[in-house]
Amino acid sequence: MMYTVYDDNITMKLIQEACKVLDVSMEAILKLFGEYFFKFCKKSGYDRMLRTLGGNLTEFIENLDALHSYLALSYRDMNAPSFSLERRADRKMLLHYYSDRSGLCHIVPGIIEAVAKDFFNIDVDIDILAMNKEVERTGKKEHVVFLIVQKPHREMSVAKPNSLQDIQREQEFLEPAFLRIKEKYLSVSVCPVKKSHWEVVRSIVMFEKGHLRNTFVPVYPDRLWIEVKTFCNAFPFHIIFDESLMVKQTGVNIQKYVPGLQTQKIRLDEVFSIIHPQVTFNIFSICKFINSQFVLKAQKEMMPEARKHQPMLKLRGQMIWMESMRCMVYLCSPKLCSLQELEEHQMHLSDLAPHDTTRDLILLNQQRLAEIELSTQLEKKKEELRVLSNHLATEKKKTETLLYAMLPKHVAHQLKEGKKVAAGEFKTCTILFSDVVTFTNICAACEPIQIVKMLNSMYSKFDRLTSVHEVYKVETIGDAYMVVGGVPVPVESHAQRVANFALGMRISAKEVMNPVTRESIQIRVGIHTGPVLAGVVGDKMPRYCLFGDTVNTASRMESHGLPNKVHLSPTAYRALKNQGFEIIERGEIEVKGKGKMTTYFLIQNLTASEDEIMGRPSTPLAHKEASAQGSQHSRAVAVMRYPDSQQLTPRRGAADGECGSLATNPGAELRVDRIVGSEVWMTGDGKEPERHSLGGVWNPYGLLDTFAVFDNVTLSSGIDEGRHSCCGSLHSTIPPPAPGPFHLALMGTSFWE
Repeated sequence: MMYTVYDDNITMKLIQEACKVLDVSMEAILKLFGEYFFKFCKKSGYDRMLRTLGGNLTEFIENLDALHSYLALSYRDMNAPSFSLERRADRKMLLHYYSDRSGLCHIVPGIIEAVAKDFFNIDVDIDILAMNKEVERTGKKEHVVFLIVQKPHREMSVAKPNSLQDIQREQEFLEPAFLRIKEKYLSVSVCPVKKSHWEVVRSIVMFEKGHLRNTFVPVYPDRLWIEVKTFCNAFPFHIIFDESLMVKQTGVNIQKYVPGLQTQKIRLDEVFSIIHPQVTFNIFSICKFINSQFVLKAQKEMMPEARKHQPMLKLRGQMIWMESMRCMVYLCSPKLCSLQELEEHQMHLSDLAPHDTTRDLILLNQQRLAEIELSTQLEKKKEELRVLSNHLATEKKKTETLLYAMLPKHVAHQLKEGKKVAAGEFKTCTILFSDVVTFTNICAACEPIQIVKMLNSMYSKFDRLTSVHEVYKVETIGDAYMVVGGVPVPVESHAQRVANFALGMRISAKEVMNPVTRESIQIRVGIHTGPVLAGVVGDKMPRYCLFGDTVNTASRMESHGLPNKVHLSPTAYRALKNQGFEIIERGEIEVKGKGKMTTYFLIQNLTASEDEIMGRPSTPLAHKEASAQGSQHSRAVAVMRYPDSQQLTPRRGAADGECGSLATNPGAELRVDRIVGSEVWMTGDGKEPERHSLGGVWNPYGLLDTFAVFDNVTLSSGIDEGRHSCCGSLHSTIPPPAPGPFHLALMGTSFWE
């Protein structure tokens, strides 16, 4: 139902560019387009319609104008060409092509040759005899004359070795003959009315026997067995006029709507004007387009006063020349397309002859218009649904982003599915607590909105650092900020990650102003390493919480710390020892609830720069990659690399289920056995196929945790496309791989289910 009309200038520019690229002529491009256009029309559902136009090539061409008239009902902006045929009972004919659109005539040979070959199993040669401009009452028209010659059967069959010379001799004979024909045609002067210059052309061309038309010969009766009144009633809208356009005879019903047409001596061009084809209203122009459908429109000046305010009557039909009577008969019917037009003309279906298909056309077109209206409404509803779907997807994404900011992804997914989330034990992790020094005094001296702005500025900077070091933010209570490394995704570098995060917090805190003193705030940070139990608590506002003595000890490290210092417990010190950090001993202190403990202060990272710790991209390329990974933040995030950044560490009894049993060795070959939705069934090392979610596990930071070396595997996403052989993590937008083998050089030991 939807189509677009493009300006011919765009078409010509496109063709010119194609000529430059392909290094071929414009005529060749247009001819190939004609062949393709014919195939396109067949594939688009017009195959049966085209096949029924005629029983041979001549009849097919003669009915093209009628087809265009029909299509104009649906495509009102269509500016179709017109065709006129000089036909003979032989293998040669002259095709006249008229068009308001210049430069497109070379499409015609491609279409006609394809039609002849496909529909009628004949080969034809088409050459241009002449091209000129003909001035009609609407302006200049491009008039091109084609000579169509059917090839002999021996040319259509496979050439035998001994017939090649015969074909060459015939071609050598035909080319000079064609040139002589063209030269004689161009020298012919145009005769006004009485004698067409095409009669001279017909005497020039030597026609041969052929099969462009069939060999059927009709038989006519000796006399016409029909009464005058019967004929006028049977064809109520016909008109007969002579060479001077004087009306001689009309049908009965046309007299009702054009009074005086039969009784008065009147010329046809005084009452009607020609709408289609756009030619001068004289007998010569009508004869030239005799094969076209003619549309005449009544002139308002000649209508009675009662009908001048109604739409003018339009007639559509066929012109037939009667040589013996030197008269033209116009067999026509009212040009009506819908019941609304019928009512506007104050006509009824009974005014149309029972055999007139205009009746069926009006009713069928009314049904078609109703279907178009319904289709248009469905298109509008479809577009509205698409917009609503996009809005819904956007809102869903916002909701999921908010949900994933509160809970780990695997927990959120299980809660959305209505499942209970089991608690899981982590044998080792690192927990950090921080608070603002003299926060109580600041609150007492400031307005609440100032406190909110200060905390929001500080927490936003801290939240950004969680993405840089891939640690999990557990919660905030007042000025207290709590993060954990190694939970919910177990990693060996959890202590280093939390230590670097703490150093980043200390740097970020310098950028947050105390609303009282207008100086940078000071924070205390405490870190402890040990085992914890993690699980979801609550139904109303469920939270992913950590439990165990490790949480209490980390809190004690923060409360017993000093301003702008990172306080380490003995276990945290042992985890960071010999890892490239500068650490000094604080000494033995009394810790509430723990007794005496030897604690330490973290000073700096000796191997990483401040930019790396803060996640600042160092190069434009790194900035682009960081922007892609951290697009949810206002500033780009460059994720800091750790030795186990590409590792999958198995975790027993975790909250999302047990570790899968598909163990792999580095460089092992895995095979995707089958894909069902988002589940991938994989096998390798002689194992039975096992189910894995998208080939990896959940990750709270929006990554699909397939940390592996992809050996020459084609991946596709909005970030990277191509064939890879590198370590990396794939974003969840990448679809699961197709069934088949590929290599994964795993740095871990298994996939998570």
